Amino acid sequence: MTTAKIEYVPRMEGLDSLRGFALMGLFLVHMPELYELYWAHPATDPTQLLWHNVIFSVFSGKSFALLAMCFGVSFFIIMDRAAKRGVDFTGRFIWRLAVLGVIGVLHGLWYRGDVLEVLAVMGLFLLPFYRVKSNTVILGLGIVFLLQPVLLFQLVSALGGAAWANTAPGFWSSKTPEAYLTGKSLLETIRMNWVDGHPFKWDFMYESGRLSQILGLSLIGLVMGRVGFFSDPGRFKGMRIGGLVAALAAMGLLLTFKAQLVALLPDSKAVFMPRVLADTILSGLTDLSIMFALAFGFLALYFGFANRLLNLLAPAGRMTLTLYVLQSLVFVPIFYSYGLGLHATMSQQTAVLIGIAAFIVQVVAAHLWFKAFLYGPLEWLWRAATYLTLKVPFIRRA
Repeated sequence: MTTAKIEYVPRMEGLDSLRGFALMGLFLVHMPELYELYWAHPATDPTQLLWHNVIFSVFSGKSFALLAMCFGVSFFIIMDRAAKRGVDFTGRFIWRLAVLGVIGVLHGLWYRGDVLEVLAVMGLFLLPFYRVKSNTVILGLGIVFLLQPVLLFQLVSALGGAAWANTAPGFWSSKTPEAYLTGKSLLETIRMNWVDGHPFKWDFMYESGRLSQILGLSLIGLVMGRVGFFSDPGRFKGMRIGGLVAALAAMGLLLTFKAQLVALLPDSKAVFMPRVLADTILSGLTDLSIMFALAFGFLALYFGFANRLLNLLAPAGRMTLTLYVLQSLVFVPIFYSYGLGLHATMSQQTAVLIGIAAFIVQVVAAHLWFKAFLYGPLEWLWRAATYLTLKVPFIRRA
């Protein structure tokens, strides 16, 4: 890989704003989740449960899915811009993912729920699809991955009585490490994040079907980038409205009939996984329908009358990597035992309200940052490492 002069390229603010919205949702989930410590002592008070359930119903699983879709769009934009310059960016993109993976591994030592490492690994699977010319083929494969074929195969096998298919997922037996809850050592927390948190994350991502959905959403994002969904938004007004209606209809059907569909499957001590797997698959599809409703609804408003308001999120979307890491650097010590240990005392209402206030501060800080700089600090570092040069513009000049 050779170095070259790197120029700043103007942004697609609609995509940045959507990414900022996804980052907001992810952060608002992390706060009442107390950065994963909520599950050690779930809320029982009805009022606190309401705060928790509202946030999780709207954003949990959906915001991460949105980021995965945006990741696919960004993948196409990067590859396409290089191709227009006559450059095959494949090798460089693999290196770019490796750098992201290193950032993710380091971040995972601080917070086991890191998703950067997962996106870096799954990004490798996108590369062969960039050369597929047919958008229909890519969309079709994307939909197949969204349907979670591995879980469907396990469901069929479980119905047939296969012992392996009727074995409970490994992440079910995982408990919150005591080091997070009562230990006082940062080093012990870091050690547990690696020896316990790291395998737990990958087990959960695979056994819950998240890896399949990430690839499916990234493929859909690739097609959105290819057809100009964000670069030429005027052509897609009807698709945004139609997509919103279809997503809301799918969401209504799944929420209404999911329980009845799951109940149709057998349930016994020996064959207990079919209902579990069906619920997992249908819950995943429900989350996806809500995610697409959020995405199409947001974009319909963004490219409509609410443009100026929603565009306030664009700077946060331009420095998602920096803000995502910064959020955990600040709030993990607030909840974990080696820091303030507030996981045991902070209410769901307080966590959500602090999260809202903290994200507003992040948005304001992002606006101020981009008055002086072209990239967020980690975004600049990632770009410089990608091209193996420090000659990446950083300071904004008049």
